[in-house]
Amino acid sequence: MRRYRIAWLPGDGIGTEVCEAARVVLDAAGFEADYLPGDIGWECWRREGDALPARTLELLRQTDSAFFGAITSKPAGDAVRELAPELHHRGLTYRSPIVRMRQMLDLYVCLRPCRAFPGNPLNYRENIDLVVFRENTEGMYIGVEFPTIPEEFRAVPAMAKLPDDAAISIRSVTHRASRRIVEAAFQYAVKHGRRKVTAVHKANVLRATCGVFLEAAKQVAARYPGIEFDTANVDAMGMWLLKNPLNYDVIVTTNLFGDILSDLCAQMVGGMGFACSGNIGETYAVFEPTHGSAPKYAGQYRINPLAAILAAGMMLEWLGEVDTAREIERAVSEAIARGAPRTYDMGGSAGTMDMAHAVAGCLQQTHTAR
Repeated sequence: MRRYRIAWLPGDGIGTEVCEAARVVLDAAGFEADYLPGDIGWECWRREGDALPARTLELLRQTDSAFFGAITSKPAGDAVRELAPELHHRGLTYRSPIVRMRQMLDLYVCLRPCRAFPGNPLNYRENIDLVVFRENTEGMYIGVEFPTIPEEFRAVPAMAKLPDDAAISIRSVTHRASRRIVEAAFQYAVKHGRRKVTAVHKANVLRATCGVFLEAAKQVAARYPGIEFDTANVDAMGMWLLKNPLNYDVIVTTNLFGDILSDLCAQMVGGMGFACSGNIGETYAVFEPTHGSAPKYAGQYRINPLAAILAAGMMLEWLGEVDTAREIERAVSEAIARGAPRTYDMGGSAGTMDMAHAVAGCLQQTHTAR
């Protein structure tokens, strides 16, 4: 195993704790890396007016991949009020640093595996094994928003129908971005022996933007006749996932819909304590648990770290350390199956590091048995 350079971005709140837990498991797995700390998140915003400083972006460009903990995000008004006094009159606007990172580094794939581990008391149903591919760079999250309608927009006939006090957000969907996220989903299905890809949309109402996505999905699917392909409206998909989750395998969709559906899928396999994610581009990737910073729990080492540990395994797989990644996933599965320790969300009283050390212990037993 080569030695890697990993940008280490704990962020806010419990981010530091779950990153510490992930390091325990990475070390137990024998992963060789230099972990280079980077600044990101709410405190950077408050002190500097930038939640993703230029020095952190430069760090990302000098590393093999990044591991991210959690960030605090608040509404625009609160964000401005919490700035350092000397920054109040600079007209600064808060934007999520993880969203910016995805867009600036073109990390167009948000990969969200959702697997029901045997023995997890939180499983909605056993044997669920879904993967969500969410387009990560456009859609409703491009950040083009207006609190009031600009006068120059009034010349557009459709805009004239809007109330004078309307706020608007722009949804941008391109054929190129749609095609490449669907292509990534089909390539994953082929590589991992998956049987089916479902493209989720709302083209019956969002005819222009979802129409582009759906047409691109059909074009890509035509090149993969060995993989079953179907489509579903996003509202119906929410219903069918709850009714028949075993009918689905790989789901691919646009940014906002993917954000919503991936959390639904995560809840069916245990909730945010199990929700790992990879933000993946052509040459770089950032891995993270998808829970928030949970500031009320910060410093208590109470949070379930398995999402972060599973995200660390995803990072190793992307780096090419596939066997070690599989060992981490098996160790997580074994720790869950044993029934102890369990964190509070699983009905137990164990802490963050108790769970991390349990997974590390399962890894060490595997190494000893070799």
